[in-house]
Amino acid sequence: MTTADRTVQDTGQLRRVLGLFATGITIVTSGRAEPRGMTVNSFTSVSLEPPLVLVCVKRKAAMHKAILDSGAFAVSVLSAPQERVARHFANHARPRGEREFDVVDWLPGRNTGMPIVSDTLAWLECRLTDVYAGGDHSIFLGSVVDSGHGAARGALLFFGGDFHSLIPRWSASGLAAAAWA
Repeated sequence: MTTADRTVQDTGQLRRVLGLFATGITIVTSGRAEPRGMTVNSFTSVSLEPPLVLVCVKRKAAMHKAILDSGAFAVSVLSAPQERVARHFANHARPRGEREFDVVDWLPGRNTGMPIVSDTLAWLECRLTDVYAGGDHSIFLGSVVDSGHGAARGALLFFGGDFHSLIPRWSASGLAAAAWA
């Protein structure tokens, strides 16, 4: 039997395999009247011309409806010291609505009003362009209408089922070499 002939029957095994692909951690936000936030590592740059990104959201998640209703979302790329923020927005028992954001500083995006988490590595404000079916998720394609970045303090990554920090070590030439923390 070839690899192409195999079917995945164990979702736990698939989760472990996919968890071996190191990804950055983001907080995706949406909603004006009732803001929502969600920890997401399924975020991808799609195109520079025009500027497009995508996020994948489970159809049963409250975030799914928030993005569809508002027609916009923001992506805040977390820095190494922001593991607490990632865990907060991944916790299904957290408060909802505006109280959901009591533990972080944030500002409304100047183009869409979507919440942007403060002190992150980078952020993007997006208008919803298209929605594609992707199994139990929807793939939200967003047109980037604004973006920015903070100080390079290292990145928060997800690998092997846990959070890790990637801290830059600056060389004499000013180039960074990565180091796992």
